[in-house]
Amino acid sequence: MYPFIKKLPFLALCLAFSACSLEDLISSDEPAAGEEGVNYVIESGDHETTNPLRTLKQSKLVFEVKFDSTAIYKTKNPTNQADINKLYGMSDCGSFHHTNSARFGWRWYKDRLELMAYSYADGKNTSTFITAIDLNKWYSCELSLSDSKYTFKVDGKKAVEHSRSCTGEGNGYQLYPYFGGDETAPHKINIKIKEKK
Repeated sequence: MYPFIKKLPFLALCLAFSACSLEDLISSDEPAAGEEGVNYVIESGDHETTNPLRTLKQSKLVFEVKFDSTAIYKTKNPTNQADINKLYGMSDCGSFHHTNSARFGWRWYKDRLELMAYSYADGKNTSTFITAIDLNKWYSCELSLSDSKYTFKVDGKKAVEHSRSCTGEGNGYQLYPYFGGDETAPHKINIKIKEKK
């Protein structure tokens, strides 16, 4: 489960009535950003990293990502190898992320590292392959939220579009790296992310 689930009623009030500030929601365990960005660590046997609850109101999310050899894994159940791990994105339309959201996903599948577009629109999940990428190399990822669609781009060119169920500026909370699917991380996984303005 997401560690911030217990804060969701408060988040819902904040989003609905704009009754709180970002400082009301951020916890002290926010990963420190350095020159190489933030190193998000998913420990063996876990699904996720430890992250603050962070509200977002924006129409674009741009970041760079780099995976190392810890992105190579084999699931216990071979059918789970195709499951999409979550990378980075946001919930949307002032709702829970399993209702409306958009984020990049990733997986080690057929002996390659793949980036995916992953979204929910009115509770309907859609995922689409974007591109295969190399280990130990930075890639630029851009998520744009426009009227009725999400656009995912990698390095400014590999574009994929998904339906969006609301219009205007994105309104939600940050979604962070998450392993799974059904299974937890089989070993420690490191993902470096640098947010861009």
